[in-house]
Amino acid sequence: MPRIAVIKFPGTNCDEDVVNAFKRIGSSVEAKVVWYKEFNEKDWDAIIIPGGFSYGDWLRAGAIAVRTHTMEKIRRSVEKGIPVLGICNGFQILVEAGLLPGALLPNEHGKFVCRWTRTVIENPKGPWLTLASSGEELDMPVAHGEGRFYIDYESYSLLEKESSILRYMKGYNPNGSIYDVAGITSRDGLVFGLMPHPERAVGRELVPRGFNPGGEVVFRSIEFSLKKGW
Repeated sequence: MPRIAVIKFPGTNCDEDVVNAFKRIGSSVEAKVVWYKEFNEKDWDAIIIPGGFSYGDWLRAGAIAVRTHTMEKIRRSVEKGIPVLGICNGFQILVEAGLLPGALLPNEHGKFVCRWTRTVIENPKGPWLTLASSGEELDMPVAHGEGRFYIDYESYSLLEKESSILRYMKGYNPNGSIYDVAGITSRDGLVFGLMPHPERAVGRELVPRGFNPGGEVVFRSIEFSLKKGW
């Protein structure tokens, strides 16, 4: 049975939600919360860094977590072809670690934002988006104070050509992210980071009227990919 480590740093608070998301879709993979000091990269087939406020977001969101030995292990895992997903604070950590390009800055309006958004996936690739279609709308909620994605034009042009981009739809950008970017993948799609919370958008009963459970495709995709021997 494929095994997925859900990494818990001090201040992480969405770890159990991620594990529950796999249960809600009836997944046969084993997703387990792993305390960051107990993480052994040899034991897992995929890794998820969930949302929260690792180390209280001191210095910058993700800036302290990225300096732990755990992140060195995660870097080695990526080099070995292990899929990694970063959600919200996890995305911030992946960017701080240099595993994804760009930066995540304080929201343009200077306030914490918590609401549902509409996003669309472009050029889906990699194990986290195997079952997604280009142009598919994925509705998910956001909850962050430092989610404004920024990247220089030259790097963005390369990103747009080579990677998957999750983009806020018109009128739904909650933080002022440049080019309406809500999430990105590495060039091979192995690493995926996004500010919206897919684990909070699994199952109709969690979704407000007029929105779809857009997070399901992420969890179903990684299950499918691991079972196919990614």
